[in-house]
Amino acid sequence: MGLNYYQIKKNILRARKLVIKSTNLAGSGHPGGSFSMAEILGCLFYKHLKFDPSNPSWEDRDRLVLSKGHAAPGLFSNMAVAGYFPETELETLRKFGSKLQGHPDLKCPGVEFCGGSLGTGLSYSIGIALAAKIDNKNHHIYTIIGDGESDEGQVWEAAMTASKYKLDNLTAFLDRNFIQQDSYTEKVMPLDKNLEGDNISEMWKDASRWKTGDKWRSFGWNVIEIDGHRIEQLNSAIAKANATKGVPTMVICRTIKGKAVEHMEDNPQWHGKAPDSDIVPLINLELDSQFMIAPSIIAGDMTNLENEVKRCVNGRADYIHLDVMDGQFVPTKTFDHNKIKELRPLTVIPFDSHLMISEPVKHVKDYVEAGSDIITVHAEVCDESSFGEIHDLLKQNQVGVGLAINPDTDLPEWSYKFLPTLDQIIVMSVVPGKSGQKYIPETHEKMAKLSSILNERKFTGYIEADGGVNLENIGSCFEDGARAFVGGSAIIGQTDVRAAIREFREQVLQSRRRILIEKAHHLGGSELANKWIGLHIVGKKKDQLIKIAKEENLI
Repeated sequence: MGLNYYQIKKNILRARKLVIKSTNLAGSGHPGGSFSMAEILGCLFYKHLKFDPSNPSWEDRDRLVLSKGHAAPGLFSNMAVAGYFPETELETLRKFGSKLQGHPDLKCPGVEFCGGSLGTGLSYSIGIALAAKIDNKNHHIYTIIGDGESDEGQVWEAAMTASKYKLDNLTAFLDRNFIQQDSYTEKVMPLDKNLEGDNISEMWKDASRWKTGDKWRSFGWNVIEIDGHRIEQLNSAIAKANATKGVPTMVICRTIKGKAVEHMEDNPQWHGKAPDSDIVPLINLELDSQFMIAPSIIAGDMTNLENEVKRCVNGRADYIHLDVMDGQFVPTKTFDHNKIKELRPLTVIPFDSHLMISEPVKHVKDYVEAGSDIITVHAEVCDESSFGEIHDLLKQNQVGVGLAINPDTDLPEWSYKFLPTLDQIIVMSVVPGKSGQKYIPETHEKMAKLSSILNERKFTGYIEADGGVNLENIGSCFEDGARAFVGGSAIIGQTDVRAAIREFREQVLQSRRRILIEKAHHLGGSELANKWIGLHIVGKKKDQLIKIAKEENLI
């Protein structure tokens, strides 16, 4: 069974947008902490949690306890996406008579815990975990706690208790975003090392400063430390926690408060603050503009692909692009599903298998079983019937579904019926199977037109730019509508893969910032453009935005 990577990402995006909509309409709420735990909730709801929205009191359901109850908009939005109630009901957030209040309440079917007073959720979880043990039930209890609420002594009393009673049916997630209501956690009551100054990235990136895990280990817990925004790391951690016997598990998730909206990220002001109505369209556009970078390992040493995968891991690639060529559909031959199966144990990073092969319908199952998380086949070797068979097989196995088109191919009309459920469309910008090619300039116009068509036909996946993408053109590719970028020699061909990926990201961010400022100016002139820029108070973002705005004569 695949990771369900793209479907989880789509649902997380829907949930984030509902958080923005509901807190804006309420005029209050906590988007920052809702966004820092967005991937945690997404991976639970759409991969691991056993539940039935039509029967919220189902006895054998898993229990999800949100101890950091002020982040209720994040919980409610995922419950809506999961089908507990219509998404329109989030418009009643914090209103009199609504079952969706500022903190979770049992009056809302599906809510397991009244999260009001911080520090109590773990103790409550221990109670229901103990009850499950006594009653010989095999459901699991998942609990999300905040690092700010870890100032409470009750959290640590609960930690001792869970260990004493060997509650291996309890998994807790620490949303380690380094910010609480008053300030940065390390300035209020450090869990790691004291923070000098306001550079919170110092805490996030420097592993020598992480002491929180040692605390939990000393209390007898199994501890797993991850990047809390990486779906694949969360998935792996949950699987390991569920397989651990005799002790409870704490998953320490290093997260970013306000993740996915630059002016909210790492900004204590957005602990509990609703976005203004004139800013909401800009936030939604930014959320729609999330992007990913995927190195193509065949641009490296083909005699040592294992090392190329490791370089991608060290470079913090979003996923790894695997170009499968059979020597028939394209003149070159690379590797097949057997090599992918060999590489799979090296990392949990998603594998994006791009099948440049003839008759993919006959072979696609092999690539599912090899461990692919995303599989893309070419329109040139499919028709509606064969692609439908491929589509259904991949969906059944929770593998992302992709369709690729060559430079001289248009999206076939038979594919339109699949667009609402497709996860990825690869627009080839070089002729596949030939090395050393440059990006075909006409692809810019093609991709821009395609992006418009896809929007009209309710495509919610990613357009992937593949072939000749480099630092000079990646910004333009983003402006055309691409949101995933395959880098061959421009990434894997470089000595420092991490630096190359970082440079790719920075170029895309520059283009995204320009688009957002232009949108702000379009909606509200220089006044709104200045307001948007003024929200970016953390780091050097504001200076960069001012520079862009002046270059474009927008302020």
